[in-house]
Amino acid sequence: MRLDGTVRFDLVIIGTGSGNSLLDPRFAGLRVAIVERGTFGGTCLNVGCIPTKMFVHTADLARTPATSGRLGVDETLDGVRWPQIRDRVFGRIDPIAEGGREYRTHHPDNAHVTVFQGTARFTGERTLEVTPNDGSAPRTITAERVVLANGGRVVVPEISGLDEVEYHTSDTVMRLPELPERMVIVGGGFIAAEFAHVFSAYGVQVTVVVRGQRLLRKEDADVSARFTELAKDRWDVRTGRTVARVAKSGTGVEVTLDDGSVLDAGVLLLATGRTPNSDTLDPAAGGVEVDEQGYVVVDEYQRTTAEGVWALGDVCSPYELKHVANHEARVVQHNLLHPDDLVAADHRFVPHAVFTSPQIAGVGLTEAEATERGLRFVTKTQAYGDIAYGWAMEDQTGFAKLIADPATGQLLGAHIIGPQAPTLLQPIIQAMSFGLGVREMARGQYWIHPAMPELIENALLGLELD
Repeated sequence: MRLDGTVRFDLVIIGTGSGNSLLDPRFAGLRVAIVERGTFGGTCLNVGCIPTKMFVHTADLARTPATSGRLGVDETLDGVRWPQIRDRVFGRIDPIAEGGREYRTHHPDNAHVTVFQGTARFTGERTLEVTPNDGSAPRTITAERVVLANGGRVVVPEISGLDEVEYHTSDTVMRLPELPERMVIVGGGFIAAEFAHVFSAYGVQVTVVVRGQRLLRKEDADVSARFTELAKDRWDVRTGRTVARVAKSGTGVEVTLDDGSVLDAGVLLLATGRTPNSDTLDPAAGGVEVDEQGYVVVDEYQRTTAEGVWALGDVCSPYELKHVANHEARVVQHNLLHPDDLVAADHRFVPHAVFTSPQIAGVGLTEAEATERGLRFVTKTQAYGDIAYGWAMEDQTGFAKLIADPATGQLLGAHIIGPQAPTLLQPIIQAMSFGLGVREMARGQYWIHPAMPELIENALLGLELD
Protein backbone atom coordinates (compact mmCIF):
# COMPACT_ATOMS: atom_id res chain seq x y z
CA MET A 1 0.00 0.00 0.00
CA ARG A 2 1.24 3.44 -0.88
CA LEU A 3 1.21 6.33 1.57
CA ASP A 4 -1.91 7.75 -0.10
CA GLY A 5 -3.83 4.53 0.67
CA THR A 6 -3.64 3.14 -2.84
CA VAL A 7 -3.31 -0.65 -2.91
CA ARG A 8 -0.91 -1.94 -5.56
CA PHE A 9 -1.46 -5.20 -7.44
CA ASP A 10 0.34 -6.94 -10.26
CA LEU A 11 -2.90 -7.65 -12.11
CA VAL A 12 -6.47 -6.37 -11.87
CA ILE A 13 -9.32 -8.24 -13.60
CA ILE A 14 -12.67 -6.46 -13.87
CA GLY A 15 -15.50 -8.94 -14.40
CA THR A 16 -15.95 -12.60 -13.48
CA GLY A 17 -17.44 -14.07 -16.63
CA SER A 18 -14.73 -15.28 -19.01
CA GLY A 19 -12.32 -12.98 -17.17
CA ASN A 20 -12.51 -15.31 -14.18
CA SER A 21 -11.00 -18.10 -16.28
CA LEU A 22 -7.72 -16.24 -16.75
CA LEU A 23 -6.24 -17.28 -13.44
CA ASP A 24 -4.52 -20.63 -13.19
CA PRO A 25 -1.48 -21.82 -11.15
CA ARG A 26 0.85 -19.86 -13.46
CA PHE A 27 -0.46 -16.64 -11.88
CA ALA A 28 0.09 -17.83 -8.31
CA GLY A 29 3.16 -15.63 -7.86
CA LEU A 30 1.24 -12.42 -8.65
CA ARG A 31 -0.88 -10.22 -6.43
CA VAL A 32 -4.24 -10.22 -8.20
CA ALA A 33 -7.42 -8.21 -7.67
CA ILE A 34 -10.78 -9.24 -9.09
CA VAL A 35 -13.59 -6.69 -9.23
CA GLU A 36 -17.20 -7.80 -9.74
CA ARG A 37 -20.16 -5.46 -9.34
CA GLY A 38 -22.84 -8.10 -9.98
CA THR A 39 -23.19 -11.85 -9.58
CA PHE A 40 -20.14 -14.04 -10.02
CA GLY A 41 -20.00 -15.87 -13.33
CA GLY A 42 -21.12 -13.13 -15.70
CA THR A 43 -23.98 -12.95 -18.17
CA CYS A 44 -23.73 -16.41 -19.70
CA LEU A 45 -23.95 -18.33 -16.45
CA ASN A 46 -26.52 -16.21 -14.65
CA VAL A 47 -28.89 -14.59 -17.16
CA GLY A 48 -27.71 -15.71 -20.59
CA CYS A 49 -26.84 -18.74 -22.63
CA ILE A 50 -26.83 -21.44 -19.95
CA PRO A 51 -30.16 -20.85 -18.16
CA THR A 52 -31.95 -19.90 -21.38
CA LYS A 53 -30.95 -23.15 -23.06
CA MET A 54 -32.13 -25.12 -20.04
CA PHE A 55 -35.51 -23.46 -20.54
CA VAL A 56 -35.35 -24.05 -24.30
CA HIS A 57 -34.89 -27.79 -23.81
CA THR A 58 -38.01 -28.05 -21.67
CA ALA A 59 -39.88 -25.87 -24.16
CA ASP A 60 -38.88 -28.22 -26.98
CA LEU A 61 -40.39 -31.10 -24.99
CA ALA A 62 -43.54 -29.14 -24.21
CA ARG A 63 -44.03 -28.33 -27.90
CA THR A 64 -43.71 -31.92 -29.13
CA PRO A 65 -47.40 -32.86 -28.75
CA ALA A 66 -48.44 -29.94 -30.95
CA THR A 67 -46.41 -31.30 -33.87
CA SER A 68 -46.56 -35.08 -33.42
CA GLY A 69 -50.03 -35.69 -34.87
CA ARG A 70 -48.87 -35.36 -38.47
CA LEU A 71 -46.62 -38.36 -37.87
CA GLY A 72 -49.48 -40.51 -36.63
CA VAL A 73 -48.60 -40.16 -32.96
CA ASP A 74 -51.26 -38.59 -30.76
CA GLU A 75 -49.82 -36.86 -27.71
CA THR A 76 -51.20 -34.43 -25.18
CA LEU A 77 -49.49 -31.90 -22.96
CA ASP A 78 -50.96 -32.57 -19.53
CA GLY A 79 -49.40 -29.56 -17.87
CA VAL A 80 -46.39 -27.33 -17.34
CA ARG A 81 -45.09 -27.02 -13.78
CA TRP A 82 -43.43 -23.63 -14.09
CA PRO A 83 -42.06 -23.46 -10.52
CA GLN A 84 -40.38 -26.84 -10.98
CA ILE A 85 -38.95 -25.85 -14.37
CA ARG A 86 -37.67 -22.54 -13.03
CA ASP A 87 -36.27 -23.96 -9.81
CA ARG A 88 -34.50 -26.81 -11.61
CA VAL A 89 -32.63 -24.23 -13.67
CA PHE A 90 -31.64 -21.86 -10.91
CA GLY A 91 -31.24 -24.59 -8.35
CA ARG A 92 -28.23 -25.52 -10.44
CA ILE A 93 -27.09 -22.09 -11.64
CA ASP A 94 -27.18 -20.15 -8.37
CA PRO A 95 -24.96 -22.56 -6.40
CA ILE A 96 -22.38 -22.48 -9.21
CA ALA A 97 -22.27 -18.68 -9.10
CA GLU A 98 -22.00 -18.63 -5.31
CA GLY A 99 -19.41 -21.42 -5.40
CA GLY A 100 -17.28 -19.38 -7.80
CA ARG A 101 -17.36 -16.41 -5.46
CA GLU A 102 -16.52 -18.57 -2.44
CA TYR A 103 -13.65 -20.23 -4.27
CA ARG A 104 -12.02 -16.95 -5.29
CA THR A 105 -12.65 -15.39 -1.88
CA HIS A 106 -11.76 -18.14 0.59
CA HIS A 107 -10.00 -21.10 -1.05
CA PRO A 108 -6.28 -21.50 -0.20
CA ASP A 109 -5.48 -21.69 -3.91
CA ASN A 110 -6.52 -18.03 -4.12
CA ALA A 111 -4.53 -16.64 -1.19
CA HIS A 112 -2.90 -14.23 -3.65
CA VAL A 113 -6.29 -12.99 -4.92
CA THR A 114 -8.31 -10.13 -3.43
CA VAL A 115 -11.97 -9.94 -4.44
CA PHE A 116 -13.77 -6.60 -4.52
CA GLN A 117 -17.56 -6.62 -4.79
CA GLY A 118 -18.24 -3.27 -6.35
CA THR A 119 -17.91 -0.99 -9.37
CA ALA A 120 -14.51 0.01 -10.74
CA ARG A 121 -13.77 3.16 -12.69
CA PHE A 122 -10.52 4.63 -13.96
CA THR A 123 -9.09 7.67 -12.23
CA GLY A 124 -5.75 7.59 -14.03
CA GLU A 125 -3.26 5.38 -15.83
CA ARG A 126 -3.99 1.80 -14.66
CA THR A 127 -5.48 3.31 -11.51
CA LEU A 128 -9.03 2.52 -10.45
CA GLU A 129 -11.44 3.59 -7.78
CA VAL A 130 -13.64 0.73 -6.56
CA THR A 131 -16.96 1.66 -4.98
CA PRO A 132 -18.12 -1.30 -2.86
CA ASN A 133 -21.67 -2.58 -3.22
CA ASP A 134 -22.12 -2.48 0.56
CA GLY A 135 -21.84 1.30 0.67
CA SER A 136 -18.47 1.41 2.41
CA ALA A 137 -15.78 3.90 1.46
CA PRO A 138 -14.27 3.62 -2.04
CA ARG A 139 -10.85 2.02 -2.43
CA THR A 140 -8.15 3.04 -4.90
CA ILE A 141 -6.16 0.27 -6.55
CA THR A 142 -3.48 0.23 -9.21
CA ALA A 143 -1.67 -2.46 -11.16
CA GLU A 144 0.96 -3.07 -13.79
CA ARG A 145 -1.68 -4.74 -15.94
CA VAL A 146 -5.47 -4.44 -16.08
CA VAL A 147 -7.95 -6.69 -17.89
CA LEU A 148 -11.38 -5.32 -18.77
CA ALA A 149 -13.88 -8.17 -18.89
CA ASN A 150 -16.95 -6.53 -17.41
CA GLY A 151 -19.34 -7.49 -20.20
CA GLY A 152 -22.53 -5.74 -21.22
CA ARG A 153 -26.10 -5.14 -20.09
CA VAL A 154 -29.61 -5.02 -21.48
CA VAL A 155 -30.90 -1.90 -23.20
CA VAL A 156 -34.20 -0.53 -21.93
CA PRO A 157 -35.86 1.65 -24.59
CA GLU A 158 -37.53 4.94 -23.82
CA ILE A 159 -41.28 4.32 -23.79
CA SER A 160 -43.90 6.68 -22.43
CA GLY A 161 -45.26 5.36 -19.14
CA LEU A 162 -42.58 2.71 -18.67
CA ASP A 163 -41.53 4.02 -15.27
CA GLU A 164 -45.07 3.49 -14.00
CA VAL A 165 -45.47 -0.20 -14.91
CA GLU A 166 -43.75 -3.46 -14.11
CA TYR A 167 -41.70 -4.81 -16.99
CA HIS A 168 -39.09 -7.49 -17.51
CA THR A 169 -35.88 -8.00 -19.44
CA SER A 170 -33.90 -11.17 -20.08
CA ASP A 171 -32.28 -10.56 -16.67
CA THR A 172 -35.53 -11.05 -14.78
CA VAL A 173 -38.12 -12.85 -16.92
CA MET A 174 -36.73 -16.31 -16.19
CA ARG A 175 -37.55 -15.90 -12.49
CA LEU A 176 -41.24 -15.06 -12.86
CA PRO A 177 -43.28 -16.24 -9.85
CA GLU A 178 -45.90 -17.70 -12.20
CA LEU A 179 -46.67 -17.94 -15.89
CA PRO A 180 -48.90 -15.19 -17.31
CA GLU A 181 -51.79 -15.85 -19.65
CA ARG A 182 -50.39 -13.33 -22.15
CA MET A 183 -46.96 -11.88 -22.83
CA VAL A 184 -45.94 -9.02 -25.11
CA ILE A 185 -42.32 -9.18 -26.30
CA VAL A 186 -40.80 -6.03 -27.76
CA GLY A 187 -37.91 -6.79 -30.10
CA GLY A 188 -37.09 -8.98 -33.07
CA GLY A 189 -33.62 -10.34 -32.32
CA PHE A 190 -32.38 -13.63 -30.92
CA ILE A 191 -33.46 -12.92 -27.33
CA ALA A 192 -37.01 -12.17 -28.44
CA ALA A 193 -37.09 -15.24 -30.70
CA GLU A 194 -35.86 -17.59 -27.99
CA PHE A 195 -38.20 -16.36 -25.27
CA ALA A 196 -41.16 -16.31 -27.65
CA HIS A 197 -40.52 -20.01 -28.27
CA VAL A 198 -40.04 -20.81 -24.59
CA PHE A 199 -43.12 -19.11 -23.20
CA SER A 200 -45.46 -20.00 -26.05
CA ALA A 201 -44.47 -23.66 -25.67
CA TYR A 202 -45.49 -23.40 -22.02
CA GLY A 203 -48.95 -22.20 -23.06
CA VAL A 204 -48.53 -18.43 -22.86
CA GLN A 205 -50.20 -16.39 -25.62
CA VAL A 206 -47.28 -14.45 -27.11
CA THR A 207 -47.34 -11.24 -29.14
CA VAL A 208 -44.07 -10.04 -30.68
CA VAL A 209 -43.73 -6.36 -31.60
CA VAL A 210 -40.88 -5.57 -34.00
CA ARG A 211 -40.22 -2.27 -35.75
CA GLY A 212 -38.84 -3.88 -38.92
CA GLN A 213 -40.55 -6.12 -41.42
CA ARG A 214 -38.63 -9.24 -40.50
CA LEU A 215 -37.52 -11.04 -37.35
CA LEU A 216 -33.84 -11.92 -36.98
CA ARG A 217 -32.93 -9.40 -39.66
CA LYS A 218 -29.19 -9.94 -39.14
CA GLU A 219 -29.49 -13.48 -40.46
CA ASP A 220 -29.21 -14.29 -44.15
CA ALA A 221 -32.28 -12.81 -45.83
CA ASP A 222 -33.68 -16.22 -46.83
CA VAL A 223 -33.39 -17.51 -43.27
CA SER A 224 -34.89 -14.36 -41.79
CA ALA A 225 -37.79 -14.43 -44.23
CA ARG A 226 -38.54 -18.11 -43.55
CA PHE A 227 -38.38 -17.64 -39.79
CA THR A 228 -40.67 -14.61 -39.92
CA GLU A 229 -43.18 -16.59 -41.98
CA LEU A 230 -43.13 -19.47 -39.48
CA ALA A 231 -43.28 -17.12 -36.49
CA LYS A 232 -46.43 -15.47 -37.81
CA ASP A 233 -48.08 -18.90 -37.96
CA ARG A 234 -47.27 -19.52 -34.31
CA TRP A 235 -47.36 -16.12 -32.58
CA ASP A 236 -49.14 -12.81 -33.00
CA VAL A 237 -46.32 -10.95 -34.76
CA ARG A 238 -46.75 -7.21 -35.30
CA THR A 239 -44.12 -6.16 -37.85
CA GLY A 240 -43.42 -2.54 -38.70
CA ARG A 241 -44.73 -1.43 -35.32
CA THR A 242 -43.33 0.39 -32.27
CA VAL A 243 -44.70 0.87 -28.76
CA ALA A 244 -46.18 4.33 -28.31
CA ARG A 245 -46.95 4.05 -24.60
CA VAL A 246 -47.67 1.63 -21.79
CA ALA A 247 -49.94 1.84 -18.76
CA LYS A 248 -51.11 -0.32 -15.88
CA SER A 249 -54.08 -2.55 -16.51
CA GLY A 250 -56.15 -4.93 -14.44
CA THR A 251 -54.15 -7.90 -15.67
CA GLY A 252 -50.72 -6.30 -15.93
CA VAL A 253 -49.70 -3.88 -18.65
CA GLU A 254 -51.67 -2.22 -21.41
CA VAL A 255 -49.43 -1.75 -24.46
CA THR A 256 -50.48 0.79 -27.09
CA LEU A 257 -48.75 0.56 -30.47
CA ASP A 258 -48.05 3.39 -32.89
CA ASP A 259 -51.00 2.39 -35.05
CA GLY A 260 -53.39 2.81 -32.11
CA SER A 261 -53.92 -0.89 -31.46
CA VAL A 262 -53.93 -1.96 -27.81
CA LEU A 263 -52.42 -5.16 -26.42
CA ASP A 264 -53.11 -6.65 -23.01
CA ALA A 265 -50.00 -8.11 -21.42
CA GLY A 266 -49.76 -10.04 -18.19
CA VAL A 267 -46.00 -9.68 -18.68
CA LEU A 268 -44.16 -7.12 -20.79
CA LEU A 269 -40.74 -8.34 -21.90
CA LEU A 270 -38.32 -5.83 -23.41
CA ALA A 271 -35.80 -7.57 -25.67
CA THR A 272 -34.38 -4.68 -27.65
CA GLY A 273 -30.67 -5.38 -27.42
CA ARG A 274 -27.61 -5.01 -25.25
CA THR A 275 -24.83 -2.46 -24.78
CA PRO A 276 -21.24 -2.78 -23.48
CA ASN A 277 -20.46 -1.77 -19.90
CA SER A 278 -17.55 0.44 -20.95
CA ASP A 279 -19.26 3.59 -19.70
CA THR A 280 -19.18 2.38 -16.09
CA LEU A 281 -15.37 2.32 -16.30
CA ASP A 282 -14.90 6.02 -17.16
CA PRO A 283 -12.51 4.73 -19.84
CA ALA A 284 -11.22 8.13 -20.98
CA ALA A 285 -9.72 8.72 -17.55
CA GLY A 286 -7.60 5.62 -18.07
CA GLY A 287 -6.63 6.39 -21.65
CA VAL A 288 -8.91 3.66 -22.99
CA GLU A 289 -10.59 4.46 -26.30
CA VAL A 290 -14.12 3.31 -27.14
CA ASP A 291 -15.86 3.31 -30.52
CA GLU A 292 -19.16 4.89 -31.53
CA GLN A 293 -21.13 1.91 -30.23
CA GLY A 294 -19.36 2.03 -26.88
CA TYR A 295 -17.13 -1.01 -27.40
CA VAL A 296 -13.60 -0.78 -26.00
CA VAL A 297 -11.19 -0.59 -28.94
CA VAL A 298 -8.68 -3.45 -29.06
CA ASP A 299 -6.01 -4.62 -31.50
CA GLU A 300 -5.54 -8.18 -32.73
CA TYR A 301 -3.82 -9.11 -29.46
CA GLN A 302 -6.73 -7.78 -27.34
CA ARG A 303 -4.69 -4.77 -26.21
CA THR A 304 -6.57 -1.52 -25.63
CA THR A 305 -5.20 1.91 -26.49
CA ALA A 306 -3.87 2.26 -22.92
CA GLU A 307 -0.49 0.73 -22.09
CA GLY A 308 -0.88 -2.43 -20.00
CA VAL A 309 -4.67 -2.58 -20.34
CA TRP A 310 -6.33 -5.51 -22.11
CA ALA A 311 -9.96 -6.29 -22.86
CA LEU A 312 -12.06 -9.32 -23.74
CA GLY A 313 -15.67 -10.34 -24.17
CA ASP A 314 -18.79 -8.23 -24.55
CA VAL A 315 -17.17 -5.01 -23.35
CA CYS A 316 -15.06 -4.96 -26.51
CA SER A 317 -16.61 -7.54 -28.82
CA PRO A 318 -19.67 -6.74 -30.97
CA TYR A 319 -20.20 -10.50 -31.41
CA GLU A 320 -21.47 -10.68 -27.80
CA LEU A 321 -21.02 -14.47 -27.76
CA LYS A 322 -19.65 -16.60 -24.94
CA HIS A 323 -17.50 -18.73 -27.21
CA VAL A 324 -15.88 -15.55 -28.53
CA ALA A 325 -15.27 -14.27 -24.99
CA ASN A 326 -13.71 -17.61 -24.04
CA HIS A 327 -11.44 -17.50 -27.08
CA GLU A 328 -10.39 -13.95 -26.31
CA ALA A 329 -9.75 -14.93 -22.67
CA ARG A 330 -7.33 -17.63 -23.83
CA VAL A 331 -5.58 -15.06 -26.03
CA VAL A 332 -5.27 -12.55 -23.18
CA GLN A 333 -4.10 -15.25 -20.78
CA HIS A 334 -1.32 -16.30 -23.15
CA ASN A 335 -0.28 -12.74 -23.83
CA LEU A 336 -0.15 -11.85 -20.14
CA LEU A 337 2.09 -14.84 -19.49
CA HIS A 338 4.19 -14.46 -22.66
CA PRO A 339 4.56 -10.73 -23.39
CA ASP A 340 7.39 -11.41 -25.83
CA ASP A 341 5.44 -14.01 -27.80
CA LEU A 342 2.01 -12.51 -28.41
CA VAL A 343 -0.73 -14.42 -30.20
CA ALA A 344 -3.59 -12.82 -32.11
CA ALA A 345 -7.28 -13.52 -31.70
CA ASP A 346 -8.89 -15.37 -34.58
CA HIS A 347 -12.22 -13.83 -35.53
CA ARG A 348 -12.31 -15.08 -39.13
CA PHE A 349 -15.14 -17.58 -38.79
CA VAL A 350 -17.29 -16.78 -35.76
CA PRO A 351 -20.41 -18.97 -35.64
CA HIS A 352 -23.66 -18.16 -33.90
CA ALA A 353 -26.92 -19.93 -33.15
CA VAL A 354 -30.46 -18.99 -32.17
CA PHE A 355 -32.17 -21.61 -30.02
CA THR A 356 -35.72 -20.83 -31.01
CA SER A 357 -38.04 -23.09 -33.00
CA PRO A 358 -36.92 -23.92 -35.58
CA GLN A 359 -33.28 -23.60 -34.57
CA ILE A 360 -31.00 -21.35 -36.59
CA ALA A 361 -27.23 -21.27 -37.02
CA GLY A 362 -24.80 -19.43 -39.25
CA VAL A 363 -21.15 -18.70 -39.93
CA GLY A 364 -19.34 -16.47 -42.39
CA LEU A 365 -20.88 -14.16 -44.96
CA THR A 366 -24.54 -13.82 -45.80
CA GLU A 367 -25.46 -13.59 -49.47
CA ALA A 368 -26.09 -9.85 -49.07
CA GLU A 369 -22.66 -9.34 -47.48
CA ALA A 370 -20.93 -11.28 -50.25
CA THR A 371 -22.73 -9.14 -52.82
CA GLU A 372 -21.80 -5.92 -51.00
CA ARG A 373 -18.14 -6.92 -51.09
CA GLY A 374 -18.31 -7.52 -54.82
CA LEU A 375 -17.31 -11.16 -54.46
CA ARG A 376 -17.96 -13.78 -57.07
CA PHE A 377 -19.87 -16.61 -55.42
CA VAL A 378 -22.31 -19.46 -55.90
CA THR A 379 -25.02 -20.67 -53.55
CA LYS A 380 -26.89 -23.89 -52.94
CA THR A 381 -30.00 -24.27 -50.81
CA GLN A 382 -30.75 -27.80 -49.64
CA ALA A 383 -34.11 -28.60 -48.02
CA TYR A 384 -34.40 -30.94 -45.06
CA GLY A 385 -37.40 -32.41 -46.83
CA ASP A 386 -35.19 -33.71 -49.64
CA ILE A 387 -33.00 -35.96 -47.47
CA ALA A 388 -34.03 -39.27 -45.96
CA TYR A 389 -33.99 -38.11 -42.35
CA GLY A 390 -36.01 -35.10 -43.42
CA TRP A 391 -38.62 -37.55 -44.68
CA ALA A 392 -38.59 -39.22 -41.28
CA MET A 393 -39.26 -35.89 -39.56
CA GLU A 394 -41.70 -34.68 -42.23
CA ASP A 395 -39.84 -31.37 -42.17
CA GLN A 396 -41.23 -29.08 -44.85
CA THR A 397 -39.64 -25.76 -43.89
CA GLY A 398 -35.99 -26.23 -42.94
CA PHE A 399 -33.00 -25.76 -45.22
CA ALA A 400 -29.26 -25.22 -45.35
CA LYS A 401 -27.81 -22.52 -47.57
CA LEU A 402 -24.13 -22.62 -48.51
CA ILE A 403 -22.14 -19.83 -50.15
CA ALA A 404 -18.82 -20.62 -51.83
CA ASP A 405 -16.11 -19.17 -54.06
CA PRO A 406 -16.50 -21.07 -57.37
CA ALA A 407 -12.85 -20.56 -58.29
CA THR A 408 -11.20 -21.78 -55.07
CA GLY A 409 -13.93 -24.05 -53.78
CA GLN A 410 -13.69 -22.43 -50.35
CA LEU A 411 -16.84 -21.88 -48.34
CA LEU A 412 -17.67 -18.24 -47.66
CA GLY A 413 -20.70 -18.76 -45.46
CA ALA A 414 -23.35 -21.20 -44.29
CA HIS A 415 -26.83 -20.60 -42.88
CA ILE A 416 -29.19 -23.25 -41.54
CA ILE A 417 -32.76 -23.14 -40.26
CA GLY A 418 -34.21 -26.37 -38.94
CA PRO A 419 -33.76 -29.15 -36.38
CA GLN A 420 -30.31 -29.32 -34.76
CA ALA A 421 -29.02 -26.44 -36.90
CA PRO A 422 -26.14 -25.57 -34.50
CA THR A 423 -24.90 -29.16 -34.50
CA LEU A 424 -25.11 -29.45 -38.29
CA LEU A 425 -23.12 -26.23 -38.66
CA GLN A 426 -20.06 -27.49 -36.76
CA PRO A 427 -18.37 -29.44 -39.60
CA ILE A 428 -18.73 -26.34 -41.78
CA ILE A 429 -17.00 -24.21 -39.15
CA GLN A 430 -14.21 -26.78 -39.07
CA ALA A 431 -13.87 -26.81 -42.86
CA MET A 432 -13.72 -23.01 -43.09
CA SER A 433 -11.26 -22.74 -40.19
CA PHE A 434 -8.81 -25.25 -41.66
CA GLY A 435 -9.23 -24.39 -45.34
CA LEU A 436 -10.98 -27.59 -46.39
CA GLY A 437 -12.50 -27.09 -49.83
CA VAL A 438 -15.99 -28.03 -50.94
CA ARG A 439 -14.91 -30.97 -53.12
CA GLU A 440 -12.62 -32.45 -50.47
CA MET A 441 -15.22 -32.04 -47.76
CA ALA A 442 -18.00 -33.60 -49.84
CA ARG A 443 -16.11 -36.58 -51.22
CA GLY A 444 -13.08 -37.00 -48.96
CA GLN A 445 -14.99 -38.64 -46.12
CA TYR A 446 -17.92 -40.89 -45.33
CA TRP A 447 -21.28 -39.31 -44.55
CA ILE A 448 -23.51 -41.50 -42.40
CA HIS A 449 -26.70 -42.50 -44.19
CA PRO A 450 -29.46 -41.60 -43.52
CA ALA A 451 -28.38 -39.17 -40.80
CA MET A 452 -29.12 -35.45 -40.81
CA PRO A 453 -25.58 -34.40 -41.84
CA GLU A 454 -26.55 -35.55 -45.35
CA LEU A 455 -28.21 -32.14 -45.51
CA ILE A 456 -24.72 -30.63 -45.60
CA GLU A 457 -23.32 -33.31 -47.91
CA ASN A 458 -26.02 -32.73 -50.52
CA ALA A 459 -25.67 -28.96 -50.26
CA LEU A 460 -21.92 -29.27 -50.87
CA LEU A 461 -22.48 -31.52 -53.89
CA GLY A 462 -24.96 -29.01 -55.31
CA LEU A 463 -22.52 -26.09 -55.40
CA GLU A 464 -21.58 -25.38 -59.03
CA LEU A 465 -17.84 -24.73 -58.92
CA ASP A 466 -15.56 -23.82 -61.81
